Amino acid sequence: TRFYYKTGDKVLEMADENVRSTGYDNALVALIHAEKEDEDDSQGVEKKLVKNLKWAAKKNNTNVVILHSFAHLSDSKAAPEFTKKLFNSTEKRMKNAEYETFQTPFGYFLDLDLKAPGYSMARVFKNF
Repeated sequence: TRFYYKTGDKVLEMADENVRSTGYDNALVALIHAEKEDEDDSQGVEKKLVKNLKWAAKKNNTNVVILHSFAHLSDSKAAPEFTKKLFNSTEKRMKNAEYETFQTPFGYFLDLDLKAPGYSMARVFKNF
């Protein structure tokens, strides 16, 4: 999978000002949405997220994982602070498990360039 991005509009005041555009090849791109009810079980959600990321990375023969927030696509949204904390703790756990893990700039809309191969495991949806 090829995934490149360029920062667009800043949409959260808490967003980091020092962001850059970059890209990755042969990476698992996780488009993640945290819902309001996830805040009630943050440890359980984090554990399931990490488990699913490791599974999908192995299925796609990659050790590179990109965490990208897609919160704007739903009516039920977790607080941005919760989501950012979830991303940070997930990134830390993935790195501790020896996965190269990165986050796209949180709090920005991004211009995305995504190319995924044409096999079933290249596109996986998980809901938990």
